[in-house]
Amino acid sequence: MSRFVSVALTVLLAVAPLAAQGTAGWKVRADRSTMASDPDGAGDIKFMAMGAGFHTINPQAAVYWKPGQSATGTFSLKAQFTLLKPSDHTNYYGLVFGASGLDGPQQTYLYFMVAQDGTWIVKRRSGAATEDIGKMSSSAVRTPGANGQSTNLLEVRVMPTTIEYSVNGTTVFTTPKTGNTATTDGEVGFRINHRLEVQVDNFEVS
Repeated sequence: MSRFVSVALTVLLAVAPLAAQGTAGWKVRADRSTMASDPDGAGDIKFMAMGAGFHTINPQAAVYWKPGQSATGTFSLKAQFTLLKPSDHTNYYGLVFGASGLDGPQQTYLYFMVAQDGTWIVKRRSGAATEDIGKMSSSAVRTPGANGQSTNLLEVRVMPTTIEYSVNGTTVFTTPKTGNTATTDGEVGFRINHRLEVQVDNFEVS
């Protein structure tokens, strides 16, 4: 079951950093866990402008986007994610693109995310269903240090016939623009799964 809320955020115009504009006009869609074995945390989602971007506290998983902020054709979408408080188990955070219907039951999007265990994942969501496209451990993914924190720069590069997925400057995966990764035009944003606290900086499309 999902809930969505409008909050104060920032915007990203084609070649402009999203984070520089605050949180006005952004929306948050919460995706509550229905699994007794993997419950959400207590409290409400918190989303605020901080530093060069956004600070999120996620008892529940959520997608963050600004309606009307889209990318089409050939583009690069990237942001720096700093995991401030790891989950008590593996949970992912990262980029959302090719999205439509984010405020309704027929939501669709692609997402590229990393986790504190050093893995990355590419998935497609359609309504309530999700499909794993690729998942692997990579040394390019930075894991939490002694302070429990880690910073990863994620980038999706959409080209005429392929899509490249990069972590800290290293391409970790490539898919063709066909089949389950054929639709890349659409709204952009990011997703933070439940039981995580993350800072998102320099979110931009070019």
